[in-house]
Amino acid sequence: QWRTDSAAVSDWNVGRFPDSRALNCLRDHGIETAHKARQITKEDFQTFDHILCMDESNLRDLNRKSNQVKDCKAKIELLGTYDPQKQLIIEDPYYGNEKDFETVYEQCVRCCKAFLEKYH
Repeated sequence: QWRTDSAAVSDWNVGRFPDSRALNCLRDHGIETAHKARQITKEDFQTFDHILCMDESNLRDLNRKSNQVKDCKAKIELLGTYDPQKQLIIEDPYYGNEKDFETVYEQCVRCCKAFLEKYH
């Protein structure tokens, strides 16, 4: 059994719903969500076994934050590490278009499947 969550390194969008293009992409794939953005907490580093991120900037920030947490148990790594197509970085689609959100969705699904296969 897995417990998953989503959190941002920064607090820019805390309390907001995802971008409408992201919501449309998820709906196109039969996924509904009521998720609102939240910022990662010290407890996340102590609770979760894995914290997966999209790019090197997130990775640096998460590693820096984890160093400030006593008893950090989370393994922090790039989600793209698990990509069978070897696309290590998952680019933020915010400044792109709907196609870019679809690309990110596909990358995330590939990576998550490979991640789960590794730990299943």
